[in-house]
Parts: sequence; structure tokens; C-alpha cells
Amino acid sequence: MGNRGMEELIPLVNKLQDAFSSIGQSCHLDLPQIAVVGGQSAGKSSVLENFVGRDFLPRGSGIVTRRPLILQLIFSKTEYAEFLHCKSKKFTDFDEVRQEIEAETDRVTGTNKGISPVPINLRVYSPHVLNLTLIDLPGITKVPVGDQPQDIEYQIRDMILQFISRESSLILAVTPANMDLANSDALKMAKEVDPQGLRTIGVITKLDLMDEGTDARDILENKLLPLRRGYIGVVNRSQKDIDGKKDIRAALAAERKFFLSHPAYRHMADRMGTPHLQKVLNQQLTNHIRESLPSLRSKLQSQLLSLEKEVEEYKNFRPDDPTRKTKALLQMVQQFAVDFEKRIEGSGDQVDTLELSGGARINRIFHERFPFELVKMEFDEKDLRREISYAIKNIHGVRTGLFTPDLAFEAIVKKQVVKLKEPCLKCVDLVIQELINTVRQCTSKVLNYLFLCLKGYLLRNSPFPAFIFWNQKQGVQTEAKCSCCLHAFLASTTIISKLLKVAPLKSGLHCLLVAVVYAIGWT
Repeated sequence: MGNRGMEELIPLVNKLQDAFSSIGQSCHLDLPQIAVVGGQSAGKSSVLENFVGRDFLPRGSGIVTRRPLILQLIFSKTEYAEFLHCKSKKFTDFDEVRQEIEAETDRVTGTNKGISPVPINLRVYSPHVLNLTLIDLPGITKVPVGDQPQDIEYQIRDMILQFISRESSLILAVTPANMDLANSDALKMAKEVDPQGLRTIGVITKLDLMDEGTDARDILENKLLPLRRGYIGVVNRSQKDIDGKKDIRAALAAERKFFLSHPAYRHMADRMGTPHLQKVLNQQLTNHIRESLPSLRSKLQSQLLSLEKEVEEYKNFRPDDPTRKTKALLQMVQQFAVDFEKRIEGSGDQVDTLELSGGARINRIFHERFPFELVKMEFDEKDLRREISYAIKNIHGVRTGLFTPDLAFEAIVKKQVVKLKEPCLKCVDLVIQELINTVRQCTSKVLNYLFLCLKGYLLRNSPFPAFIFWNQKQGVQTEAKCSCCLHAFLASTTIISKLLKVAPLKSGLHCLLVAVVYAIGWT
């Protein structure tokens, strides 16, 4: 493949990512990509903004990145940004890009700091970037804040592992220099899925914030914790610089000056800094895509043959035949029952090797999360002994008893059992949520069809004109906004009930709405 062909590899994979995101399917293809992993305040956002040369990522306390951000950098003479969910609009003001990321995140996750694995696709065209695609993942956290679920740490961990476990993913592990490398959450997770360090690229941030007299020379020279692809050091803007609106270009110049003037780093200054990191990632990703092409082509051909075979089965299908409709419905119900049982019991020929699912997640709740909640409960032995003594004496009254009365035992036990109510109910809630997620996974094919049919009906016949957004500039219906509105519409039980009244009993729309409501679990 010539140089021209090599340059087109990354944009080609970008198109595949956009196509799969648009239809909400992954097609089980592991596309070559770079996943950015790091703890909160490790400097991930600053590294990505330095690549672009603009402030465009949300900032703040707690978890800021709550959905994976697929950031596609494209070299271009003009500078602007595009989102996949509103592709017709070009953003030239990067403050608006930040606001759109925040708004799109809230549309899916809500405003309670929850997270979602549904990615946001952002493409940035700029003369200051090299062709590069990165996936910015939520920062690793330990403690839930606000209304976050108690298992937020496990949720984030599972989401990160879902991306970095794939052999086709390179891992960009971001670690601050003022933290002991042995305590790096990013490197710890990377080592779980890449024990030999073959796919991991280390990035050391905040080199300028290390204690006086210390440096990260051994780390950057790949001596302390060796990685095949090595480490690259960068110096980001401080919070004071960000608050003071320090220009990123000025920050890059200061970074260059830091490496050239520092006695521990000047001999490797040409291999440090943000520009060198961007160049290395461009080369690494291009080479990684080239190495993955044979297996990617093979998987595509295999799935194409499988889909063609499935299409052939429906070639003579007659959708107007009532008997076929009944048979198809029964088959779908039976298949749902089989899929649900397999996911809960753990049997089946398709085993997920990337993350826990179904019954395994429920098992973890019972054997890891529930004992953890019980351990957190505090029992004061002195208070317990005193309560037992008082209970025995109160039951005996004025008499002196020889034996411990059963009523005293029952009174104490009942009081202690009540304390177990909260962790038990929390465990039940977690199991219910996992069962709901399993049902949604089992009904994904059915729901895709139901939503498509319902969306078509509403666009043609909906009595609620607010459902259709009209783009005044382009003069076209915006599909992405329509889809978002559809989900918001279905989430409102009041409007659902109105539609059920409008639709004739036993009509196609009536049955469809009932099926959607029951399938998703809104009853």
C-alpha cells in the first residue's frame, strides 16, 4: 500500500465507526482504535485539547466525561467541527462544541452524573492536527457523588474494559507524574488486559508539578515499568492557566521550553511533548490499522455471507399472510425466552469474553457487592450485650429467672434483622436493574423493529406536531433530533396513554404501543 493509501486508512475506519454508530450496531467488528484511559484529574482532557489547539471539552468537578467520546481528527485547511447526531450543522465556535457535548450527554444520561456506554461521535477538521482517532473514556473514580449509583466504580470499570479488552485497541494510559507509577489506575487496568505491555502507550502528564529535586527520567526512559511502545511526557496547562484563558499555542511553546531547559529531560526533548505524541499516535494507529486489515476483511466477508444467507430465507416471505404473522410472533416470544434463560443460566454457544453479563453480573452482586454492604454495617458489641441484659431483665420483671427467655432472644434478633433490611433492598434493586438490562438486550432486535414502525407511523399520522423538527436553514427534517424526541415521547406515560386512546383498539398502532411499553418495562 502506497503512502497515499496509508493516509486514507484512518478516515476509512472513521467512516465505518460512524456507520455503525448511526444504526446503533457494532456488527461484532473490532475496529482498530486508541482508547484514552486515566483517573480523574490525570490530564486527559488537556492532552486532547492540546491536540486540537482549542478548548472544547467539558470541565468541572467530579465525573465530567460520562459517555465515550469518539474524537476523529482530520487534517484540513479550514477549521470546524461536526457531530454525527447533527451532521448538517458545522460548529466554528468551539464553546458551542462544549455546550453540545454537555447537552447530548444529558439527553442520554440525565443530569444526575450517571454514565452511558452510548458514544458521542465528534469530528474536528483543522490545519493544526494530524489524522487521528481517539476514544475519550470516563475518568476512573472510586466514590459516587450526587445522585450517582453506589456501584458507579464498577460501571466505569466495566465500560473501560469493554473498549480496552479488544485486541484491536491501543491503550493510551494517562498518568500524572506527581503520582507513584505503581498506584496508576490507568496502567493497572491496562496491565489486566495487556499484561505484556504490547498495546499500551504511556503518557506522563504534570511533569512540571513534581516535587523539587525529583524527576521522571527513569519512567520516560522506559526503565521502571517497561512498555513495548514506551512513554511520552507532556506538560499541560494548569488550572490557573485555563481559568486565565491562556492560549494553547503559548502553552505548547512553554512545554517545548520546559523540556529543552530541564537538565533531566533535555537529552530526550525531541521525543517529548504534545506535537511528538500526536505524531507517534498517528503512526502507531496507521500501522495498527494496516496490521488489522487482513482479519478485518475476513470478518466482513464472513458477516456479509451470513447476512446474504439470512436475506435469502426471507425472499419468498409473504408479510400479509395472517398465519405467518402469528407464527413469527410466537417464534419471537420463544426465542426471547431461550435468550433470556441462556443469559441468566450462563449456557449458550456465544460467550462474552469482554465483560460480565446477565447471570454473571447477578452472581457478582450476591457474592461481592452484598457482602461488601454487610461489612459496612457496624455492630457495637458492648451495646449489644447491654441490650441483651436489659431485655432479659425486663422480661423477668420482679422475678429472678434461671434460664434465658426465648422472648429476649427474639426481641434482640428482630432488632438486628431490621438493620439488614437496607443492604438487602439495595441488593434487590441492583438485581432488578440487571434483569431489566438483560431483558433489553434480549429484545434489542424486536425493539429496533418496533421503534422503526412507531417512528414511521408518528411521522405520518402523529397528532402532536411538536414531534417533527424542521430545520429552517436546510429545509429538511432532522432525523437525529426526531429520534431523540421519539425516546423522550415514549418516556412520557401521559402521552403514551393519550396515543393509546387515539389508536383504535386492536389496531396495529395500539398493539405496537402495548408491545413497546411491556418490552421496555414501563408498566
